[in-house]
Amino acid sequence: MTARPPLILASTSRYRRELLERLRLPFEVVSPQVDETPRPGEAPADLAVRLAHAKAAVVAVLHPNAVVIGSDQVAELDGQPIGKPGTHERAVQQLRTMRGRSVVFHTAVAVQRGATGYAGAALAPVTVHFRMLSDAEIEHYLRAEQPYDCAGSAKCETLGIALLQAIESDDPTALVGLPLIRTCELLRAAGFDPLQP
Repeated sequence: MTARPPLILASTSRYRRELLERLRLPFEVVSPQVDETPRPGEAPADLAVRLAHAKAAVVAVLHPNAVVIGSDQVAELDGQPIGKPGTHERAVQQLRTMRGRSVVFHTAVAVQRGATGYAGAALAPVTVHFRMLSDAEIEHYLRAEQPYDCAGSAKCETLGIALLQAIESDDPTALVGLPLIRTCELLRAAGFDPLQP
């Protein structure tokens, strides 16, 4: 049986790293240097897919014998992207805007394998329904979690779940940042079966 090629996660996100570790596959992490600026008029879903492809492609060029996973997430409200807040003040504004409303988190994953020329991508949208949050609840959550590196300030895997009324998704890890069902599908298409002994 031929040995599997190296697996690389083209991301410095600790959330994506922790999710990929669930597959019990050896992998390394390489930081992709990609400009994440949206193009004029670019839809949030298209932006997520483009950036996932770009991250995988940049690292695949440097590691042509590896299978490379790139991923990106863009939140959308009223057709506009919602990014990572970066600061407490911006996080407060984001959550005030989203309370009582539904936000779509577009999580894209791309897999590239330079040795075979394979390049595939998939999108896993997640619709998140936020509760009608009070300012005090928003403040308590942000002080407790400080989710300033999360799109839309929503960190659902911890206390952020209390912000939500419902989550609609067919890929349960997509909201955290890496849709593992889609990732496994793409890995198999690239000739890298996660269940191969």
